[in-house]
Amino acid sequence: MGRGKLRIYLGAAPGVGKTYAMLSEAHRRTERGTDCVVAFVEHHGRSRTEVLLHGLEQVPRRELEHRGALFTELDLDAVLARAPRVALVDELAHTNVPGARNAKRWQDVEELLAAGIDVVSTVNIQHLESLGDVVESITGVRQQETVPDEVVRRADQIELVDMSPQALRRRMAHGNIYQPDKVDAALSNYFRPGNLTALRELALLWVADRVDEYLQQYRSEHRVSKIWGSRERIVVGLTGGPEGRTLIRRAARLAEKGAGGEVLAVYIARSDGLTSASPKELAVQRTLVEDLGGTFHHVLGEDIPAALLDFARGVNATQIILGSSRRKAWQYVFGPGVGATVARESGPDLDVHIVTHEEVAKGRGLPVARGARLGRSRIVWGWFAGLGGPVLLTLLLNAVHLGLANDVLLYLALTVAAALLGGLYPALASAAVGSLLLNWFFTPPVNRITIADPRNILALAIFVGVALSVASVVDVAARRTHQAARLRAESEILSFLAGNVLRGETSLEALLERVRETFGMESAALLEREGDVAPWTCAGRVGAGPPVERPEDADVDMPVGDHMALALSGRVLPAEDRRVLAAFAAQAAVVLDRRRLREEADRARALAEGNRIRTALLAAVSHDLRTPLAGIKAAVTSLRSDDVAWSEEDEAELLEGIEEGADRLDHLVGNLLDMSRLQTGTVTPLIREIDVDEVVPMALGGVPEGSAELDIPETLPMVAVDAGLLERSMANLVENAVKYSPAGRTVLVAASALAGRVEVRVVDRGPGVPDEAKDRIFEPFQRYGDAPRGAGVGLGLAVARGFAEAMGGTLNAEDTPGGGLTMVLTLRAAGSPGPAAGHSARPYSATAERQAAR
Repeated sequence: MGRGKLRIYLGAAPGVGKTYAMLSEAHRRTERGTDCVVAFVEHHGRSRTEVLLHGLEQVPRRELEHRGALFTELDLDAVLARAPRVALVDELAHTNVPGARNAKRWQDVEELLAAGIDVVSTVNIQHLESLGDVVESITGVRQQETVPDEVVRRADQIELVDMSPQALRRRMAHGNIYQPDKVDAALSNYFRPGNLTALRELALLWVADRVDEYLQQYRSEHRVSKIWGSRERIVVGLTGGPEGRTLIRRAARLAEKGAGGEVLAVYIARSDGLTSASPKELAVQRTLVEDLGGTFHHVLGEDIPAALLDFARGVNATQIILGSSRRKAWQYVFGPGVGATVARESGPDLDVHIVTHEEVAKGRGLPVARGARLGRSRIVWGWFAGLGGPVLLTLLLNAVHLGLANDVLLYLALTVAAALLGGLYPALASAAVGSLLLNWFFTPPVNRITIADPRNILALAIFVGVALSVASVVDVAARRTHQAARLRAESEILSFLAGNVLRGETSLEALLERVRETFGMESAALLEREGDVAPWTCAGRVGAGPPVERPEDADVDMPVGDHMALALSGRVLPAEDRRVLAAFAAQAAVVLDRRRLREEADRARALAEGNRIRTALLAAVSHDLRTPLAGIKAAVTSLRSDDVAWSEEDEAELLEGIEEGADRLDHLVGNLLDMSRLQTGTVTPLIREIDVDEVVPMALGGVPEGSAELDIPETLPMVAVDAGLLERSMANLVENAVKYSPAGRTVLVAASALAGRVEVRVVDRGPGVPDEAKDRIFEPFQRYGDAPRGAGVGLGLAVARGFAEAMGGTLNAEDTPGGGLTMVLTLRAAGSPGPAAGHSARPYSATAERQAAR
């Protein structure tokens, strides 16, 4: 038995009519003959709700004692033993009395669903777990009874029971919700107009999100390619600081307001070490963004604003979210900051949001804690201090005479400054220039290269030695910190690759895109060849103009084994980056092998499915074809027999049996041939513009007269189809509907136009098909339920769907309101995008082939 269906009536506040709507639905289902019981419904003394309980079967409640008081709860065991088709369970977020099997009522509902029982329930928006803080800030009341959002999101149907705040307050004032003694307090507190308006907005927005999900599913199922809305792609710039979580949550809320919004969090690591991040905090933020449905990206870039904008434009982002700078006011002397630069250079196509947070202007910490290789700006300032600084100092000391000892110390301080700013070479230049200027201008005899006092020679020697020592120490420290930064970046990237392996991510293109992002390249490709002299082929590529002929044509060539190479174009990578690139290349090879193994497994499954189809075909030939042949043989033998004198009535009956058997054979053989054509992919429709009312009436020739009714308006637009395939599809659909319709009930064939499409509906009033079997009835050799003998081999609907998809249409099954099954054939109207009229379309699609052979 399959899992039951869950339908939820969602309201913004108590009293909007959720329970009333649920009971009304129960009465409608009961009138249709559905086995429906009231498992637990609380009417709260509301007379109109209580009246609706009459006429419905109610399962007795279970009584539980708690703290000296007697309570009634849902008797889960009794409902499971009763095993109805539909059970009504009110107040999904209710907390059960201690002693019940489950702590929460939604857990009881999960057990009913697992037992195959459909459940209709109710819940208010304030009881959703994720909205607890928001509801408390609006109403001032913390909801103690909550239900996980995922439980409600998994519902098969969610119906919003809506009411304006004014109408709800009137209902409250009339005493239709609470007892009269509680009305004034409720109207003055929880049921204030502002509270109700805010709760209503929450409910509408939450349901709107579900509508977006259903819309995307519908567009996918019906192959709607026209854009019906815009997609927001939001990039969050992370620094690894504590404000990242706030930015991610803000981006997630913005994405939820748009149709199909997507969040991409990116951390840009600079090789010059001028940015830092806590690995622990980055790991927490990575987990947070993935939990919220986004993706995390780690990118290397020398210029953070430029790298961030390049990434955003590369992923076609619409918005960028950045946090307000953590720099203190005096630090703006060194530049406007990342946020201001990104906002200035983003252009009109990108919106930049600067989000405030608790860490604004609290500082980023000392530069020593960040340490890494010296940047370009520091090197420039180092050379300026090393070459220009001694000259300026000499001019100053010529104006102010401080003595040789003080002069040497000042020149030494300037050399140390040059070493701290620019490293070894600017410090050496400062020491050389400073020693020469000291000797010429301040060491007796002045304005001469010679030195008269030996002590001055010692002082200059010590000066040069100290300068060289300090410069060497600074340079070594810079190289060590640079190595540490590189190793940290490598460890993060390798951790990402390991995570991919553990999560089983197998997209080669996604991995190549990650390589391109990480190293800032223009394109990436994975090349392979069968032998040493065989030509190279491209297994996967991303970006513009990747090298696909030889790895040697690329800027970076990373071999993977003997016959595979990862090729990158854009710039030449330093040797220290190739170690990480080698890890990416090895992972790419693994991903490629995994993809091919999966393709082999798919082919093996296809072969197994083909064997199953052939086995079923043999069974059909041996049984369904043998039966009409046996009838024809018996009738012919009887007519040719000389031992019996047949009357005219008997002869007519025998001849009628021969004709019916021949018709059945013709129908079965036709379906078998059509299915073989579909499975071999040889159906090539000839698309023409025709009127639906020219073809559909001809499809009714195979059913008894009066068993089908046509309702096809003359104003329908023409459709682009293959007339023969459409007639055959409609004939199978109508014959199937007539076969299962009750005696005396005609089948309705109606057509209508909608947004560039024409829908033809074949409506019957038969027993219908449950939701879990609606796709299965389109599989070959499938007959739902107790199909009568001689009903065929179960190919009619499979052939109809295959022909519909071959013409670029769709065929789906829906429930008929009031009972029965409706087949919906969707066709492309003439003039809408698709195969050109008058030309042969492509052979029968792979989708149709999979549907037919599934």
